[in-house]
Amino acid sequence: MSPGLHGIASLGWKDALSVFSNTFLLAFPALFSIVNPIGASLIFSQVTAGRERSETLALARTVALYSAALLIASIWAGSAILAFFGITVDSLRIAGGLVVAVRAWSLLQAPEEAAARKEKQAMQGGRTVTLPSWTEMAFFPMTMPFTVGPGSIAVAIALSASRPASPAWLPFYLAVSAAAIVVAGTVWLAYSYAERLVVLLGVTGARIVSRLAALILLCIGVQILSAGIEGLVVTIMHAVAAS
Repeated sequence: MSPGLHGIASLGWKDALSVFSNTFLLAFPALFSIVNPIGASLIFSQVTAGRERSETLALARTVALYSAALLIASIWAGSAILAFFGITVDSLRIAGGLVVAVRAWSLLQAPEEAAARKEKQAMQGGRTVTLPSWTEMAFFPMTMPFTVGPGSIAVAIALSASRPASPAWLPFYLAVSAAAIVVAGTVWLAYSYAERLVVLLGVTGARIVSRLAALILLCIGVQILSAGIEGLVVTIMHAVAAS
């Protein structure tokens, strides 16, 4: 039996399922809010205007796959990155929580500016990208930084830093990875039917969705920040008690 399966067996399947579900319910809203597939799809429809339907679908699928790969790599490699730079988990939670909270606050205050910034990332020289092949724009700029930017990667690493102690680490990582895959799947659907979403939501509807996502993201950022502060205080108290 592999160490991961042995850990789940020692943890108990019910407890492992509880860890998985609780982690997924935390990770999915965080990643969904920062990626914001619905709001981004409105810009995607502008970028792909004039292209064949087959090219648009292929681009949406490829961007979703690249996005899933970037998020999962950030989740699983987050611990190694922290260890390499000597950053503690609590420090990352505090920094990540601040980044997420500040990002969410800016989205709440001025969603139009955030949309304009994303549109600038997806366009070149103030005009729609009209490259001869959609493959040339699939990773840059449509995946990075338009869909999965530094903020999304920071959230993924911050989520991975919240991992529990063994043996619950495997269901935790599986849950966060599942959340990343579901978000990427949402990107695929939203980008594939971007034109219909534009007609359905309109500008006002997109702003409402963006503000709701920003509010959820703000709450998650505060939660991550509070967990980091709590862990840091506990560490300091233990150090003082031991001295």
